[in-house]
Amino acid sequence: MKTCSLFILVVGFSMLSLSNSLAQNYKTAVGARIGYPLTLSGKYFIDESIAVEANLGLRAFSGYSWVALSAAGLKHKPLDVLDGLNWYYGAGLSVYFWRFDQITTLSSSSSLGLQGYVGLDYTFKKSPINVTIDWTPTFFINGYTSGLGTRFGGLGIRYTLN
Repeated sequence: MKTCSLFILVVGFSMLSLSNSLAQNYKTAVGARIGYPLTLSGKYFIDESIAVEANLGLRAFSGYSWVALSAAGLKHKPLDVLDGLNWYYGAGLSVYFWRFDQITTLSSSSSLGLQGYVGLDYTFKKSPINVTIDWTPTFFINGYTSGLGTRFGGLGIRYTLN
């Protein structure tokens, strides 16, 4: 499964390189991340390679749901494969607020998490669109859940503001 996902990612970004669009730098981007969770997202570069990102996510299931607030510092590095393609890594903090429809015996309805980030970031030159894909494993330190959660991450589509 991991090999298949990596293959799809490489092929997808290779197809982007076949287009006439080249990358551009941006200072701020706002948009959404589709994944786990569904998220409103904003990113702001404080210098050429360091960005801060803030997210507001929502996930709903039968019987419970949660809202997540997170913030992270991200280090971007260019990849020579494609102009405008960067990889990034970083760390952040998150707080999760849980709502349960039928469980009432829990000691806490919130959780704190430490997050790691690794991903790819691409910006089109002739369009104000930025696309990212990332993985954000989260270590929960208290609350409803605890331990390592590895399902977090997603595909981000943002509008760039220069």
